[in-house]
Amino acid sequence: MKEGLIIRAAHYPGRAPIDAYGNGGFRFADMSHRGSILCLPSGIHGWPVTSGRGLTEEDLEKVIAEAGELDILLVGTGIDLVPLSKTVRERLRQFNVSVEPMSTGSAVRTYNVLLAEDRAVGAALIAVE
Repeated sequence: MKEGLIIRAAHYPGRAPIDAYGNGGFRFADMSHRGSILCLPSGIHGWPVTSGRGLTEEDLEKVIAEAGELDILLVGTGIDLVPLSKTVRERLRQFNVSVEPMSTGSAVRTYNVLLAEDRAVGAALIAVE
């Protein structure tokens, strides 16, 4: 019996700094990923979100599942800063997670600094061209 192509969810099982961003994706840990990503204690995951506008609790479901291991979540909302809804901010505040929306470039740089300091940081990064 011949097996077909198996497609798995994109996941890097560790924490790693982001080496580069742009062209619709990210480079980290000697690999690249096209599309948005979530950087969490469980690793770096592909994230199907394409815009910072209208982010919902459902979009951040994986973040909420790991919120107990985070102190801060950086949200890279694309080229421009897009404020997060009060609902999303309050939901994460229930877990004592501080949420900081900013442009994706700023979020990548800040994430790398906080990661190097071994802080309990996560990032939700929307890919930019």
